[in-house]
Parts: sequence; structure tokens; C-alpha cells
Amino acid sequence: MHDIAAIRRDRDAWVAALKRRPAYAEDASRLADDILGRDTDLREIVTQLQQKQARRNEASKLIGQEKAKLALKQRSGSATKEDEAAASALMAEVAGLKDDIQKGEEDERVKKAALDRVLAEIPNLPASDVPPGEDENANVEVKARAFGSRPTMNSAREHFELGEALGMMDFERAAKVSGARFVYLSSGLARLERAIANFMLDLHTGEFGYTEFQPPILVKDQTMFGTGQLPKFYDDQFAAYPEPVLRSNFLRDLNTQRDAVFRFMEDHGIEAAKQMHLEEVKLHDDPGRYWLIPTAEVSLTNYVREEILEEGSLPRRYTAWTPCFRAEAGAAGKDTRGMIRQHQFSKVELVSITAPEQSESEHERMTDCAQAVLKRLNLHHRVVTLCAGDMGFSAKKTYDIEVWLPGQNRFREISSCSNCGDFQARRMNARYRPKDEKGTRFVHTLNGSGLAVGRTLIAILENYQNADGSIAIPDALKPYMGGLQKIEKS
Repeated sequence: MHDIAAIRRDRDAWVAALKRRPAYAEDASRLADDILGRDTDLREIVTQLQQKQARRNEASKLIGQEKAKLALKQRSGSATKEDEAAASALMAEVAGLKDDIQKGEEDERVKKAALDRVLAEIPNLPASDVPPGEDENANVEVKARAFGSRPTMNSAREHFELGEALGMMDFERAAKVSGARFVYLSSGLARLERAIANFMLDLHTGEFGYTEFQPPILVKDQTMFGTGQLPKFYDDQFAAYPEPVLRSNFLRDLNTQRDAVFRFMEDHGIEAAKQMHLEEVKLHDDPGRYWLIPTAEVSLTNYVREEILEEGSLPRRYTAWTPCFRAEAGAAGKDTRGMIRQHQFSKVELVSITAPEQSESEHERMTDCAQAVLKRLNLHHRVVTLCAGDMGFSAKKTYDIEVWLPGQNRFREISSCSNCGDFQARRMNARYRPKDEKGTRFVHTLNGSGLAVGRTLIAILENYQNADGSIAIPDALKPYMGGLQKIEKS
């Protein structure tokens, strides 16, 4: 979420920063005016409510005073109709104010929800040193972070050709069981994936000081909102409903929305009605709905949601190896063969929770930790700074680590390390208490892959392939493979 006070304070600076996101280059100014207009309306309602509440409190006190005066006059026989009318008028005023306040509070709730909805779908502002550009072609390589050189080999094969020839990578059976973008790994390759993950966890927890977690992989709506997956990227996620909850929600929605939907269909047509219903579903916080995490970033970052941390406990560093699930809604036709783009994959995630002044150096450190995995595996790679148009929704700055794949004859992303500033913290209400200050401040959050396990397996297959189709085991992984020197067809 964005700080509405910052937009009020310097509208032009906020607009200039948002315009660096190419998708908002033309609409940033209009959007800022819309936000500030909504904010002005909301604050006027709040001011009116405060005035009415103050008057109600004042009038309530006066009622007691008028009743006391009336009682004294009645005992002395000097009470008049005007005395009785004064107390009655105050009581009627208080009753009217009560109704007005209730209506105003509902109006405030509706307008605040509408403003929050607008703010919730606006991406983070790019850091000042993020390069301009619309897509990956404008990303800038960080030359000082490059490692290794391209291996020399003739007729390098792609990972799926190698895996299928070994008899340990089966897409056909996976398709029968689950559909496209799934795979069975077996025998040596299944063991290799486990070895890679254990190696990564040992490195991050042992040398780099991350605390290992086994987090939930089913999370609630507000958890996904906290890290920025909802509501904007609803279509990219997998939702899960317990069957009784699904049925009760369906019946509830059918009964409560049927008449409204039918009226809307008559006025606007069935497609518009479908879209209206979908938007309501996206924005509705459904207590019976769960989401399969697209990354452990979701569970690990939300570990501190709605908490106030002590400054002395920062930075906090968390890691986890989990399955991840992505619908890949916009990936039709991309990487249809192999394991590059799967609905289900595993990843070792890195998350840091820091004070604001720590986040930039922590970003560099996290990228170092992710690179260390590839260096220990002796895998050629490079690092690029993503341009403003290629960054993720929640990031203010991102480094992508790209590993060389000989079979594809190109670099492919294997990790993204992002500094999100206080963007996610505002959505989660995650704060810390500075040592020598009153009050609290929002933490900064960072996340990165340390690394994507499946893509690391791909890189090993393609870079360590032998002419006979066997796969040499990198030295760093041999202790995790029981001393095995290579994987070959049994």
C-alpha cells in the first residue's frame, strides 16, 4: 500500500515516481488526482462525524442538566411547557444525531474501502537508481557480479532430453495424472533435487545466518494481500476450498446475489455480469478460502504481520524449502517443454525483515548469498538490475540472477532478489519500535530465491552433461549424494 500522507505532501514527486512504471506513464497524474479527491471526501466525512459526535456528547450532557432543572421546577410547581420542551428537543436532537452518525460511519466505511481498493492495486514506486525501460531488453547487467565462463561442449542437449533419456524425468505420465506443466522425477534425479535443496539450506543457515522454517503452504486471503499477490494477481494463483465450505459459499452467494446479478445481466449483458461477479470474488475476503503459496515469501514475510518488533532484533533472516504453485495464467505457449515453467515446483526462499536504513545493504547481502550457491556449484551466471517496467508488483528494486544453460544456449533466470521497502509492511501492518524514538515505524521487507531448486537441477543437467548422457555430480553435492560421482541410466 502507498502512504496517502506522502501523496498529499508531495503529489508531483509521487506522480513522477509512478510514471517510471511504463504501465502508469500516462495515467499516474489522473490516478493521483482521483486518490486525493477520494481522500478529501473521506476526510470531510470524518470531520463531520467528529463534529456530530462532539455535539451528541454535548447534547447528552445538556439533557441531564435540563432534566434536573425540570425536576426542581416540578417539585416547586414552577415548571412550564417550555421547560419540558427544552429537554424533549435535546433528546430528539440526540436521536437524530445517532442516526446521522450511523449513516456517516457506513459512508466512511464504504469510501475508505473504495480508496483502499484503488491504493491496493498500484505497484510499488521504483527506487531512484532503477534503470528506465519497458521490458527485459532494458535490464542492465551488473558486470562486477558476473561469475565463470560458458562451458565448452559439442551438441549440448536440453535438460528434458537428458532426463528422459536417463528414464528419470517423465512428463507423459505426469500429464495423465495432473495435466500439462507437471513432471515425475525418479531415482537419481529425485535424489539430486533433494540434495540440491539440502545443500542450499545448509549453506544459508550455516554460513549466512538464516533461520530455517517449515511454514504453512496454505494461506488466507489477507496473507496473500500482505505480500501483494492479491487482489491484482488473483488469476495467477491456485485457490483451495474445503468441500463443505465451497458448497455453503455457493449457496450463500446464489441466494444473496441472484436478484442483483439478474438485474445487472438485463441491463448490461451476461459477459459484463460475469466480470462484475469475478471482481467481487477477487476483492472479497473469504474466510473459507485458502491459497496455495506461489513462493515461501508469502508465509515467511507474513510471519511478522500485525506485530511490533524491537529494533535490536533486526535484521531478521528467514529461509524455507517449500513446494510452490503458480497458475502461469499469462504463460500460454511459453516454455511448454521441460521443467522451466511448471505449475508445481520447489524453491529455497530467503526473506529479510529490516529497519529502513538497513534494507539497501541487506539487498546486496541477500544477492551475495544467492550467488554463493551458484559459485559453489561452479555454474556460470550473471546478475542484472531489472528496469522499472520488468520489476514485480511489490519491488522497489530487483536483481535477477541468470544462469547459463548450454542446451538452450542462453541465460535463464534462477533467482530474483528484491527490496520491497515498506510497501509490504504497510499491507501487513508490520512495525518496529526504534530504540531512541517514540512511536513505531514500518519495517522494510526483502525476498529472494536462494535458489529455485528445479531450475538449479536444470542448470546442473545441462552444464554437467557427459557425451554418453550421464550427469557428473558437482563436488559440492557429492556428500549429499552418498559419494555418487555421476548419474547414469540404470
